[in-house]
Amino acid sequence: MTARRNFKRQVRARAAKTGESYTSALRHFLPTPSGDVMSEARNLNSVRLAVAQTPVREDPRDVEALRESGREVRALMREADAQGARIVHFPEGAICFPSKRVMSVDGPDAVGPADWDRCRWPVLRSELAVIAELARELRLWTVMPSVHRLSGPNRPHNSLYVISDRGEVVTRYDERLLSKTKVSYMYSPGVSPVTFEVDGVRFGCLLGMEIHYPELFAEYEKLDVDCVLFSTSGTPGNTAAQAQGHATVNSYWVSLSVPAQHNAPSGIVAPNGDWLARCRADGSPSVAVVNLDDSSEAAADAVTYGRPWRREARSGIYSEHQVSDPRSEDRTSAF
Repeated sequence: MTARRNFKRQVRARAAKTGESYTSALRHFLPTPSGDVMSEARNLNSVRLAVAQTPVREDPRDVEALRESGREVRALMREADAQGARIVHFPEGAICFPSKRVMSVDGPDAVGPADWDRCRWPVLRSELAVIAELARELRLWTVMPSVHRLSGPNRPHNSLYVISDRGEVVTRYDERLLSKTKVSYMYSPGVSPVTFEVDGVRFGCLLGMEIHYPELFAEYEKLDVDCVLFSTSGTPGNTAAQAQGHATVNSYWVSLSVPAQHNAPSGIVAPNGDWLARCRADGSPSVAVVNLDDSSEAAADAVTYGRPWRREARSGIYSEHQVSDPRSEDRTSAF
């Protein structure tokens, strides 16, 4: 560990002396073997990302609560814009996370099929429309979770709307791996991953309890995303630690957006697994803002070396080095 810290100090010292980026300085200390071509990181144009946390309300029949959620979202959009953000990411239920008991035809004492006629759809749509208009005014990409209504009698999707800086919904992610209650009583599952780009930076979207499925994060690595945006209203387990793990093993950024009342604040994890920014831990609405920049110290090692090597390692390069040897094949061979 000490040697690693010393190495990083040497790289930082060279970068400070020469004016190089951390990545360029790192290449000086880690030359490629003679004759080999070093895998290059993508030329990522730095983009400034804000992650938000908001109070989550659970009754879609409550018009004033829907309005208040909308006002809080827009206040945080303005705060993100004031801090120079190009894109802002909100938690599941930022406008409303309909409670399974509030929605249940057998509720509130028992959970049963959801009665979506209880949702004040016109109010929800109007709040989303005002949010989209503000995104246009601020020129701020906005990733906003919400319920997406389908044609009757189909249940809605649990979704993430991607609203561009022109105020247009350019794509939508629908939660695919739902909880048992969600898929049994409340929502129709989605069917595919979704990616989008902002200023050359590629994002992927996940939602709800999907942090528990590493194959979804690996899928986005194969789709060459730079950052996964994960929104949740809360899910069992140490969500923050899982976000760090997914960022580390895939060598990309992970933005974790949770409710303000969550047991750990929202934040953004770098490709090396370090938290670069966290929202306030006092349970209040807030945003945290960072630059996603692959040339930064928090990303350079992972993106320039770790991610390309894992891709090469998975490509079948080991087969030519495998041997036929009785001592290899005999699993009981000792010493």
